Amino acid sequence: MTDRPRGLFYEDLEEGATYSTKSRTVTEADIVNFAGISGDFNELHMNEEHARKTAFGKRIAHGMLGLAICSGLVQQLDLYNDTLVAFLGLNWGFKKPIFIGDTVYAEQTIKSKRLSKDPQRGIVVLETRLKNQDGEVVQEGERTVMIRTRNAS
Repeated sequence: MTDRPRGLFYEDLEEGATYSTKSRTVTEADIVNFAGISGDFNELHMNEEHARKTAFGKRIAHGMLGLAICSGLVQQLDLYNDTLVAFLGLNWGFKKPIFIGDTVYAEQTIKSKRLSKDPQRGIVVLETRLKNQDGEVVQEGERTVMIRTRNAS
């Protein structure tokens, strides 16, 4: 057995490469648990009667819950488990609601990459889309990460 890192190094990531995740269904428990963790008990997420009177017609998942689910789905790709140095930034948009019972998955494309000032690290911009069971983009944006190069000690 070797101590070789799991995941891809900066040099292994190709601009334009796209990866798709597994899917998962958003549940009532997800919303309740996220409300408890975040402290966001907005009636749009927690009160069915209130939500019926909104433009959505029913309760929706927290936008940040969708982002968290997307992050987890992408992590399960095992692309850079041991080679990720840091999460540097996020530019994210919320396009459509996520409802209880929606099944979502993520697509991630390597948009760009460049070496950092430290030759042991590279900066990678990931274009990411969270889609529902109908293939509609519900959230999308760019995440910027720092990835180890092969010569990192």
